[in-house]
Amino acid sequence: MIFNKPWGVLSQFSDRDGRPTLANFIDLPEIYPAGRLDRDSEGLLVLTDDGQLQNRIAHPSHGLNKDYLVQVEGRPAPGQLQQLRQGVQLADGPARALDVILLARKPGWLWSRDPPIRSRKHIPVSWLQITLDEGRNRQVRRMTAAVGLPALRLVRIRVGEWKLGGLEPGKWRLESSG
Repeated sequence: MIFNKPWGVLSQFSDRDGRPTLANFIDLPEIYPAGRLDRDSEGLLVLTDDGQLQNRIAHPSHGLNKDYLVQVEGRPAPGQLQQLRQGVQLADGPARALDVILLARKPGWLWSRDPPIRSRKHIPVSWLQITLDEGRNRQVRRMTAAVGLPALRLVRIRVGEWKLGGLEPGKWRLESSG
């Protein structure tokens, strides 16, 4: 199944601190997230009851491509985008994007975030679409920060063959597993 994880929700079914979790939205037994999205990230989360499929999706050795929409602070220079494609050094090793596309504007279909992203009068924002073949902890955010483009909002829109499509935040649908 796929789920559109809202901002502020943990990618797990329980939390000792009482924060919102997947259990607030999904009431199915024996289903687990295949991979994670940080609490402050949104979008596509694949869940399954198949351990082999979960491993194929989550483990970096399988190189499953993932697409993210990223709102960054500032206007990227071509050199910054090229740095993301060529690779940046992170604390846990090198990381590179398979592709980076500078979008003309926020995609029209993308919902507003609640709470809204902070806006600063004299600092522009831009939207990128970034494709990775791994998904280390906070990797996209760390990569954009490494090139001087702090991420303000991160929305995963694709994991391998699974796409978010028109799924609204907090909603899920059953999908066949490939």
